[in-house]
Amino acid sequence: MKTSDFDYDLPPEFIAQAPIEPRDASRLLVLHRQTGEIEHRLFRDLSQYLRNGDLLVLNQTRVIPARLYARKLPTGGKLELLLLQRLGQQTWETLVGGKGIRQGARIQVERGPAAEVIQQLDGSRRVLRFDAPLAPELERLGRTPLPPYITAPLKDPERYQTVYAREPGSAAAPTAGLHFTIELLEHTKSIGVDLAYVTLHVGLDTFAPIAEDSVEEHVIHTEWCRLGSETATAINATRGRGGRIVAAGTTTVRTLETAARAASPHETVAPYEGPTDLFILPGYKFNAVDMLLTNFHLPRSTLILLVGAFLGGSTPLAGRDRLLAAYEAAKEGAYRFYSFGDAMLIL
Repeated sequence: MKTSDFDYDLPPEFIAQAPIEPRDASRLLVLHRQTGEIEHRLFRDLSQYLRNGDLLVLNQTRVIPARLYARKLPTGGKLELLLLQRLGQQTWETLVGGKGIRQGARIQVERGPAAEVIQQLDGSRRVLRFDAPLAPELERLGRTPLPPYITAPLKDPERYQTVYAREPGSAAAPTAGLHFTIELLEHTKSIGVDLAYVTLHVGLDTFAPIAEDSVEEHVIHTEWCRLGSETATAINATRGRGGRIVAAGTTTVRTLETAARAASPHETVAPYEGPTDLFILPGYKFNAVDMLLTNFHLPRSTLILLVGAFLGGSTPLAGRDRLLAAYEAAKEGAYRFYSFGDAMLIL
């Protein structure tokens, strides 16, 4: 399948530059897979599509202040670092913006510790070993790493966090969750919908569109995720009584489907903790997700491929056609796109 099959045109004015207030006032495009019907609602109407016995699964990762400024030693050349994944107390996988940053190079973080490049990975990825543990100093040293298509300053960094963010480690927010308020979650529980949590720390592929002509040639980078025993029990019990698993976001989907790979034939998922390299392409058979809540994604991205896969089932191009038709409907309806944009619910 060609990467260009999942391309579309989006004029810049559709890209949301700031979050809407309140969170649940964003719009919600509801897409029915069986009929192709589209409804235009508000996010706060979400509970009208859920029912007693369903399980809503949320990614509780928390974005860390992962953008750092540094200088190359001894020349003083300016660098920008984006922390992708902590590998040890003093070791991080990092995107390094700057020239000539090879293995053995020394870097000085502004107002922070120095570091050495101990491994060159593909592109601008490097493994850095800092002279002191970095995590305790991140709130002082780092900044919230907004995606490059957001050019407006963010007044409140908490607006790039979900209201249920608990586990620090992400380089980007699980944006489908940004629409929830505490009140909406409480209302959802009041109608008999249970909540469960997973963790996936969002890494490089959020920032890396597919460059290859064929999607099958793209190598997805691993991200760390966890689905605990309590969540596994809730998912298996929900499926056992005929309830639906509602995944809030593509990161939640990847975690659920990774845990499904470890399950026995008599369960939907098994507890899992570790790296995932699951690359969901059109034609993929979903095992642990019945409904998907997601934002509108960048063209040619792994995320838009996952949503197309969910829409298409065993017919890959049918998912592509349904997805792009829904995106055109969203554009016609002046929906807001990408991280701070509106949402879509796929039934």
